[in-house]
Amino acid sequence: MAWALDALGRVPGTRLRFGLNSFIGLAPVAGDAVMALISLYIVAEAARLGLPRRKIVRMLANVGIEAAAGSVPILGDIFDTFWKANLRNVAIIDAYLAQTERRSRDSGEARSRYRRK
Repeated sequence: MAWALDALGRVPGTRLRFGLNSFIGLAPVAGDAVMALISLYIVAEAARLGLPRRKIVRMLANVGIEAAAGSVPILGDIFDTFWKANLRNVAIIDAYLAQTERRSRDSGEARSRYRRK
């Protein structure tokens, strides 16, 4: 979902990507409000997955920055194209889950080594 919102299309001849957020956000106020609600769904899923409070706060800040900046006509839409709060938030989730998996795997190895002795 984050990819569709932030990086679905590409500006030809560049590496610049844009998503549905770029189009929905064009509607003054309502578009940015809708995008903020959709972005909050990703944050809610992160909370459901058990991410620490500091990571949830960072994700909420990403959404807040995008919503505040996006409310500025035209310049806000350009900012949204570069900020990509949803992809940033998914990266926070992915990093946390990878770290949790590593810790789980490492502690499992330590326990199995201890049991063998």
